[in-house]
Amino acid sequence: MPEYPIEVVHLLVSPEHAYFGRPRDGAADVVTHTPDVVEVVAGKGIRGDRFFGKAAHMDAAVTFLAIEAWEAVAHDLDLPGLPDPLLARRNLVVRGVELDPLRGHEFELVTAAGSVTFHGGRPANPCAWMDRVVTGGAHRALRGRGGLRCTPTTDGLLSRGPGVLRSPVELDPARAGEPVLRRTPLP
Repeated sequence: MPEYPIEVVHLLVSPEHAYFGRPRDGAADVVTHTPDVVEVVAGKGIRGDRFFGKAAHMDAAVTFLAIEAWEAVAHDLDLPGLPDPLLARRNLVVRGVELDPLRGHEFELVTAAGSVTFHGGRPANPCAWMDRVVTGGAHRALRGRGGLRCTPTTDGLLSRGPGVLRSPVELDPARAGEPVLRRTPLP
């Protein structure tokens, strides 16, 4: 199986939702953890996260975001710097991997702390909150590059830092920040 060197830039675990209701009312003041290591449980998600074990989110228990997409949005919007990628509220912010081709496929993420196998699910579409918490136009700029929702199929630990992604599908790391222009159905 092909291997791709990646970096886990950030891990996010939040026991509560921060973005609900109307963006004009502001985000909820919730505790968000950015640990160096997370525990992933097959079929449930990341222990301690708001989606852990929730039936409505079993096919989307863990969310990924390519940092290259965030960098592209900052460039497209002519921002003076990179906004905090944790504002997107994705569990794993990674560098070096194109996420959309993983939809409908099993892939393994290997880090210094361990490895976890995931099933790539549906896109993690951006919400209107991005215009409020990042800048005007961020919601539109993130369309097609908001990330990937996944189901963990094995238990394990994952850590920040260098890693490897093993995937049966060919990935082009150079396309990690590009918007997905076509919507391919899941196999």
